Amino acid sequence: MFCEEVKNRLEAAGVVAVTVVEHAADAVPLARALLAGGIDAMEITMRTAAALDALRAIRAEAPEMEVGAGTVLTPEQARECKAAGASFAVAPGTSPRTMQAAQDCGLSFAPGVMTPSDIETALGFGCRVLKYFPAETAGGIAHLKHIAAPYAHLALRFMPTGGINLDNLPAYLESPLVAAVGGTWLAKTEQIAAGDWPKITATALASKEIVLQLRNKNRS
Repeated sequence: MFCEEVKNRLEAAGVVAVTVVEHAADAVPLARALLAGGIDAMEITMRTAAALDALRAIRAEAPEMEVGAGTVLTPEQARECKAAGASFAVAPGTSPRTMQAAQDCGLSFAPGVMTPSDIETALGFGCRVLKYFPAETAGGIAHLKHIAAPYAHLALRFMPTGGINLDNLPAYLESPLVAAVGGTWLAKTEQIAAGDWPKITATALASKEIVLQLRNKNRS
């Protein structure tokens, strides 16, 4: 239920910027600020009236950005995000109706999991890329390792989100369970509202540097 090409793009990115965009006019400058810092994957959360227009604008004007939708809670939202050009979508939980809608419309979808029961619900809908949420308060990378262990033979991949920042990012990226790490630390809502694109670019650069350092370390 998750396009292999999209999964590969997210794995290559290492981190996904989770963003809340209040005004669609901010979407393209935001995407370009992230791209300038080496981050080419982002999620527009469906928490604002501008979200779908923001998604469309990035798809049209910054096509090099792998842009998806977050906080997708209903079947209608899944279909709207697909129509707006989202290459993937994630949710905080495992709504059967939303997972089915995403499957029906061909939208790469990562439902949110925190327990083995959540994982098995997602597996019932063919989901193999899963959002681990809320990562830090659920028990961090240690908890993820334990709940994922019974399913090791299924080669599941996880996208941890929630409470992650530059300090604890390496602990997640070092795990082979993790496809990519998502977080709002890359572009905070107040930074987007203020148009502080240089700050967002600087944080993106620092985050990408951590990704590259860990990958170079693993190769050596």
